[in-house]
Amino acid sequence: MQLSSFLLIVAGFLTAFSCRDTGMSSDQERLPMRPLTSVEQALVTADNSFGFKLLAAVNKEDAGKDVFISPTSVSVALGMTLNGANGATRDSMARTLEFSGLTQQDINTSYQSLITLLKGIDPKVIFQIANSIWYRPDLRVEQAFKDVNKQYFDAEINSIDFGSAEAPNTINGWVDRNTNGKIKEIVPNPIPRDMVMYLINAIYFKGTWAYRFDPANTRDDAFKLPSGSAAPCKMMSMKATLKYTETDQCQVLDLPYGDAGYSMTIVLPKVGKSIDDFAGALTQQQWNIWMAGLAKKEGDVYLPKFKLEYEKKLNDVLKAMGMGLAFSPGFADFTNIDTRGGLFISEVKHKTFIQVDEEGTEAAAVTSVGVGRTSFGDTFVMRVDRPFLFVIRENNTGTILFMGKIVQPKF
Repeated sequence: MQLSSFLLIVAGFLTAFSCRDTGMSSDQERLPMRPLTSVEQALVTADNSFGFKLLAAVNKEDAGKDVFISPTSVSVALGMTLNGANGATRDSMARTLEFSGLTQQDINTSYQSLITLLKGIDPKVIFQIANSIWYRPDLRVEQAFKDVNKQYFDAEINSIDFGSAEAPNTINGWVDRNTNGKIKEIVPNPIPRDMVMYLINAIYFKGTWAYRFDPANTRDDAFKLPSGSAAPCKMMSMKATLKYTETDQCQVLDLPYGDAGYSMTIVLPKVGKSIDDFAGALTQQQWNIWMAGLAKKEGDVYLPKFKLEYEKKLNDVLKAMGMGLAFSPGFADFTNIDTRGGLFISEVKHKTFIQVDEEGTEAAAVTSVGVGRTSFGDTFVMRVDRPFLFVIRENNTGTILFMGKIVQPKF
């Protein structure tokens, strides 16, 4: 393979369910898996389609930079949040997540079964997924909202004083544990006063290559950058019979893990092709064509070792994808969380980690959906930082003693 920029898809719905034939030898064939129901398959298709669109939107903001996202993590966190949305807010979120045509019950039951399948699909691969919801004690969370997310997403639900010194450490401790220490924190310290709820998904993945790279064959090499210059890298290599296809635009290679329940698919644009153009134009249809073209072929593989930590606030990305109403104070409708209203998505934060070496791949992802309130519980926030009027009055008679306007305060 050429040494230049490349795309990779690691684990998740994309590889675990999209391909049935892995191209492995008879003693390493994938373990039998029950067929997906039509609704489960619809959810997988929706998640993958959302993932490609999310990659394109993120890539547009981070052109020329390394990017690593988990569409599964983002989709699950927003899927939990969707259970609290109502009316036009729910409709716009569902469209953005590519859930059109699926009922909320379809979405919830399919996530429940697919998460179970992902956990048990390959005994030689560690795949862990966990969900949690944290909220202020004075938020009147509907019991139905808590019940549905506990039942279908196995969410751990906790009421905690966000103003306490322990709250950020408690939530971030949960993140740390559920990513095997790869992601240490997702909420700030202190937690913002107007934040009333966090819905968090955490994923941890560790897989060893079905065909491992021999460390003795790893060499110092050069990696071609988009600018035309080169950067040093540690290049792994092996000869193996793997699933491979090639077009006039790119090369596509599938590297299986464990018993081939999961794989890393690498897309390498031909020399002269832009990696950002590829990432921005990738669709479910194009992906399906590549997957259908994969066939067993012997070849020499050269892959650089790499480690990456990535962080992205997804507010603008999700707004651009059609979810703007959910972020709009005073207009978003999350009355299925708290019937008093006033809730909106304040922040969607995404953090990931990946390490690829001769043994295999270790990866983790966390997505937090921070829910804010336009008026915080039964209190309020009033920041007098612009011109204002004021009156001094006597309260029993209502007599106004003084009136004034301040345009520029001086002291």
